[in-house]
Amino acid sequence: MSAAQPLPDKPALEGLESKWGDRWQSDGTFLFDRAAALAAERPCIFSIDTPPPTASGSLHIGHVFSYTHTDVIARYHRMRGQHVFYPMGWDDNGLPTERRVQNYYGVRCDPTLPYDAGFVPPFEGGDNKSTKAADQKPISRRNFIELCERLTVEDEKQFEALWRSLGLSVDWSQTYRTIGTESLHTSQLAFLRNIERGEAYQAMAPTLWDVTFRTAVAQAELEDREQPGQYHRVAFHGEDGPVYIETTRPELLPACVALVAHPDDERYQPLFGKTVTTPVFGVEVPVLAHHLAQPDKGSGIAMICTFGDITDVTWWRELDLPNRAIIGFDGRIVSDAPLAITSEDGKAAFAELAGKTVFSAKQVVVEKLKEAGDLVGDPKPIQHPVKFFEKGDKPLEIVSTRQWYVKNGARDEALRSRLLELGKQLEWHPEFMRVRYENWVGGLSGDWLISRQRFFGVPIPIWYPLDGDGNPRFDEPILPSVESLPVDPSSDAAPGYDESQRNQPNGFVGELDVMDTWMTSSLTPQLAGGWQRDEDLFAAVFPYDLRPQGQDIIRTWLFSTMLRSQLEHGVAPWAHTALSGFIVDPDRKKMSKSKGNVVTPADILEKHGSDAVRYWAASSRLGTDSAFDPQNPTQIKIGRRLAIKILNAAKFILSFEAPATDDLSQVTSPLDQSMLQNLAAVVTEATSALDGYDHARALEVSETFFWTFCDDYLELVKERAYGERTPEQTSAVVALRVALSAMLRLFAPVVPFATEESWSWFNEGSVHVAPWPTADALTGDWADNAAVLAIVGKALTSIRGAKTAAKASQKALVDYAVIAGPDSAVGAIRLAADDLRSVGKIGDLRFESADELAVTDILLAQTPTEEER
Repeated sequence: MSAAQPLPDKPALEGLESKWGDRWQSDGTFLFDRAAALAAERPCIFSIDTPPPTASGSLHIGHVFSYTHTDVIARYHRMRGQHVFYPMGWDDNGLPTERRVQNYYGVRCDPTLPYDAGFVPPFEGGDNKSTKAADQKPISRRNFIELCERLTVEDEKQFEALWRSLGLSVDWSQTYRTIGTESLHTSQLAFLRNIERGEAYQAMAPTLWDVTFRTAVAQAELEDREQPGQYHRVAFHGEDGPVYIETTRPELLPACVALVAHPDDERYQPLFGKTVTTPVFGVEVPVLAHHLAQPDKGSGIAMICTFGDITDVTWWRELDLPNRAIIGFDGRIVSDAPLAITSEDGKAAFAELAGKTVFSAKQVVVEKLKEAGDLVGDPKPIQHPVKFFEKGDKPLEIVSTRQWYVKNGARDEALRSRLLELGKQLEWHPEFMRVRYENWVGGLSGDWLISRQRFFGVPIPIWYPLDGDGNPRFDEPILPSVESLPVDPSSDAAPGYDESQRNQPNGFVGELDVMDTWMTSSLTPQLAGGWQRDEDLFAAVFPYDLRPQGQDIIRTWLFSTMLRSQLEHGVAPWAHTALSGFIVDPDRKKMSKSKGNVVTPADILEKHGSDAVRYWAASSRLGTDSAFDPQNPTQIKIGRRLAIKILNAAKFILSFEAPATDDLSQVTSPLDQSMLQNLAAVVTEATSALDGYDHARALEVSETFFWTFCDDYLELVKERAYGERTPEQTSAVVALRVALSAMLRLFAPVVPFATEESWSWFNEGSVHVAPWPTADALTGDWADNAAVLAIVGKALTSIRGAKTAAKASQKALVDYAVIAGPDSAVGAIRLAADDLRSVGKIGDLRFESADELAVTDILLAQTPTEEER
């Protein structure tokens, strides 16, 4: 932008996104100047740990909402003279991408199949519902990953195009992918360092398991869903008579290892230390005490099974009970009965369950309980919360598996306390969100399960030696060298071995699991900042200034990033976190793909313009949910009106010939001085609000002033500005120009296209790298005339009201008008009496004293003006 642009005949918003988007790209307006940043002091850099959106489908209006909040802050700090490090990442790996690829191409991964170099998928363009797993073509893991990479690259191109049309001031040269080579290297290196420090370990343990995806699920990925169920009252047999328990899962009777009641429950204290026998299967189990038992739930005594729910796992671990798991990875009852079932009747009963789903097994067990007379009464229908994988369709089961874990403070009080301390050091916006983090850290019940039985992810960089019988020696893992990273143990030979020794006795086996996607996402500060790759850059941007994100992933993304930063660097990874609220539909329900009420933003942006949509987003404070009705987007319409008014007001102001310099000493009119004094106060408040991450307040005060400026000040001074060159005319034009410059910069972070267009008509360079306005630059050595504009504006409103009451045109001449009011108000109006006479077309303006400001008398001229005719 080498020179100011000419004024258009008719300003319009249409086409500004492509015009200025292309210009910003070609001019490198938003590039992070690495050399200048490294040469500067740390306070001169503002670094943002931007959320990498999941590249598996399409963006929705909630993305536009929250990413606009971040962009407003980025643009503000850039105008404050800081070097803004604002990268964009793409979160490629994980279940959402796999599911999309399966349905888009009609395939599924079978890692036992060989690679087909010429593979062509059955079709392209599935809609996520078009195929069932049984109908999908099985392909090798390598073929499947190639399809994942192909589709995510195409999705990312569409995402970037939408982000550009929205006007995100991202430095697109800093883009990264969570499955790219550099990300693979960084993720595997960080994991190896976790192992070396004893923070990562492998263990055989009860694991939450999704039977559909055939993968382990971490605590942070759980959600409770209300499901119908039934309480079955079942009799266990004791030496002193039956003991009744109530359960929703009678199919787990063969997995029962104990009964448990609260230690203070007098009903069952006589049973503690004794045994009872399970119905149908005839296994003797102990009756134990534990504080987690609930006396007021059911019969007050519960059966402990391996494993029905998370509480069972806690009891099993703390009471040191045996493991009699009967559910397999496919969600069906395993073939072999637990060794504790020794009676022929018990074995025969279990044989009828083998291979059945838990639903079918439940029906069989209930019938057998009825036949034995051990089911008391009819089952009682209930609604109860059931654990689901957040992306799954079936209730989770708990199976015993060998998995990798990272310590997260659940069993390490010192680490837990440190994470809570870091949470207190972090500046939360809004502050009340901090408690969600603290509750999550305080409620952790187990270390972070980080291994996943999936395909498109960062491979866990581990091999295991095989003994002479071909059995893995899991306690002797083989680690790669740092220089060899990234590696894929499923296709790369272990160090010291060759490929021919894979899966052979005395050879090796590669780890097939991949890392939980959050294991990579938790390293976004390191991935974007060049950790172990560009140490100068990383030292300059880390710890980051800001982590913006959604409130729903505090427990996942924010916590896991905090954890990895503490483990690797011993500090919090950012100084501030900004948490956006949800977008809800008109019925106040959260918008989500699962609810089918998501609005995609492309059509909204095309119809209303990016500035209008950004205005809607910026009008909501952080942490506050915002309702969105695509049929009647009121706030978006208001934003479009504002953007158009900015263009028109700028053209009007610039139509007046300006003096050679905008010297504030030329602003001599008290009304002009009052306007600028009010604008200075707005700049002070907006700056303070943005420093506090309250973009909505900054927009609110700026917009309120702007409409007062347009409705009152412009009307009051336009006749003077149109007049011949006099000191009074110069005062008006200079004040208008100074105000326009400041207001365009105030609005630039929110409505970047209209402000850039307007700025280009009288400035060289971009408004987005222009200095943020300051209050000192808007005022001179003047008397305190701040109240003049508001008082004269109120008088103007009264004059207009009087003409309306008389059913006269606002252009009607007035022979005389009498304005009454307090002496201070009358004195203020006298300072701008000429402007008020001019805009009100008043011949004789008179003043009187009164308690309230009002027009007490007005006489309209009898002869209509030429304009009225």
